[in-house]
Amino acid sequence: MSCFGGNISPDVTTNCCTANTICRFDGNLRNVVSEPIFVQKVYDAVLFNLQGLKTVSGQCFRPAIPRGHRIKKVLDIRCKKFFNPEDIEDPKNLTVNTETTISGAHFVEKNNEPIRVTGPDGTKSEHIIYADTTDCEEENQGTSVFGTQNIQITGNVIIEIDVLIVDRCDCESVLTLRAMVPIATTTPLLLTNFFEICIPSTNNTAFLPRFAEFCNINCEVRLATNSTTRDLLLDQESGFVTANVIIALCVTCEKKVVVPVQLCVLSTGFVQLSPQTSPICSTFPQLFPDQIDEESRGRRGCKCSEEEAVSKCEDDKD
Repeated sequence: MSCFGGNISPDVTTNCCTANTICRFDGNLRNVVSEPIFVQKVYDAVLFNLQGLKTVSGQCFRPAIPRGHRIKKVLDIRCKKFFNPEDIEDPKNLTVNTETTISGAHFVEKNNEPIRVTGPDGTKSEHIIYADTTDCEEENQGTSVFGTQNIQITGNVIIEIDVLIVDRCDCESVLTLRAMVPIATTTPLLLTNFFEICIPSTNNTAFLPRFAEFCNINCEVRLATNSTTRDLLLDQESGFVTANVIIALCVTCEKKVVVPVQLCVLSTGFVQLSPQTSPICSTFPQLFPDQIDEESRGRRGCKCSEEEAVSKCEDDKD
């Protein structure tokens, strides 16, 4: 346990940790109660896996190979997306932008601009969608909406190559070569696909359905011809290495139709997180209010042990 109350690894040399889910259940079903929650329900969803390719020739890698050394073989080659945490709008950040058009429905607009509402991610990431669903409602079915998705990829990736190098005495060592490679310099890399999704009634509801979409991107890399001698070129004077590589951009996108609903869920009660202690304050305020209703008040007044039956508990209260 750290001085700040967090869980840290026994190995102090690592920055990894384990998380605290703050929820515990002792297995006693008497502690399970029903709670109403106001959430978004997924009515329909579609998932896509898309792939784009980028060929790079003569890419320079650093650092330079020490003089008198040569590359014996490639041990590993990997790719990761670039992200600058100090500037989320840095044009070098590898970014996926989606542009979706639909037919058979409309995104609700205001002043000729689509209305966006707050999604579960806390940002205005959802469109309000509308269609005349009368015909399908008569058949007790949802209404199909067709769409076109254009994905624009911009930014850079970081490529690392672990190479085994040897000197004139055949002494081996490992060196990691790195390069930042732009995916799209002037125009974004474009991927297109089509989809069909189902929406519920827009008449028998207090809330119109929402349309949400989100993507994630990863990258993989390999030598262009999988040959060290053909794809890696070592300048003996400067020691710099140039390489020919193929970068695969792997994109996963999901589109959802969600509707606001109220649900009754089974719960083991409110979270009780063990706080960090202070040597000065003796009491602290609550973060969340107590639940006050007839059922919860009755439960607090019941002092039955775990061995006693619930019926006996009710009799004692009477």
